Amino acid sequence: MIRRIALLMMTLVLTLAASAQSKEEADNLYKKEKYEAAAKAYEAILSRDGVSSAIYYNLGNCYYKLDNVPQSILNYERALLLDPGDGDIRANLALARGKTTDKVTPPSEMFFVTWWHDLANTMSLSAWSTLAIGAFVLMLIGLLVYMFVGELLYRKIGLYGAFVLLAVVLIANCAAYSQHQRIGQHDAAIVIAPAVSVKSSPNESSTDLFLIHEGSKVQILDATMKNWREVKFEEGKQGWVPTETIETI
Repeated sequence: MIRRIALLMMTLVLTLAASAQSKEEADNLYKKEKYEAAAKAYEAILSRDGVSSAIYYNLGNCYYKLDNVPQSILNYERALLLDPGDGDIRANLALARGKTTDKVTPPSEMFFVTWWHDLANTMSLSAWSTLAIGAFVLMLIGLLVYMFVGELLYRKIGLYGAFVLLAVVLIANCAAYSQHQRIGQHDAAIVIAPAVSVKSSPNESSTDLFLIHEGSKVQILDATMKNWREVKFEEGKQGWVPTETIETI
C-alpha cells in the first residue's frame, strides 16, 4: 500500500515538473521571438493539461505577434472567460480588436445591467466562490458573538457585521453564478475566416445579407444544423454562416 502511494506521489511530482518545464520552454521560445514554435508549445500544454487563463493569454500574445488577429482574439477571449478581472488580458484584447476590419458598436443596455456585468467581471468564478465562503464563515462568527458575548458593544458589532456580511455572501454567490453560467454557455464564437457572407438561411443559394470579417465576435443562436450556424453579431444583426468560418470561445 505504501509503495503504491509513493509511486502515485512520484508520478504526480514528475507530471507537475514536466508541465512546469514545458511552460518554461514555451516562455523561452517566446522571449527568443520564435512565436510559431512557442504557439505550438502552448497549444500542446493546453491539450495535455487542460484550460488555463495564463496559457491562453500567452498563446494570444504569440498569435498577435504573428499578426494572426482572429486567433489572438479567440485566445484572449478564452483567457478572459476564465479570468475576467485581469486588466492585461482586457488591454491586449482591445489592441487585437483594434486591428479588425469591422468596427462594431454594441447596442446600449440599461445602466444597472452594465454596472452588474462590470462588478461580476472584476473577479473570476473561483475568487467569487472563495469570497462567498469566507464571508459566510465570518457572518457565522458575528452571529455567535451577538448571541454569546455579554458586552453590548460587541453584540452590536457582531449583529451589524453579520448583516453586512450576509449582503456580501448574496452578492458573491450571484456573481459566481453569473460567471458559472457565462463559462458554461459555449454560445460565443470568433469569426476566423478572412471574410464571410452572412446568409438569410442555411443554404449557399440563399440571399447574402451582409459581409463580416475575421476577428468579429458572434453569439450562436442555433447550432442544430450540421454545416451551418445561426449567429447574432454584437451590433444586433443576425444570419447564417458556415460552421467552419467560426470557432467557439
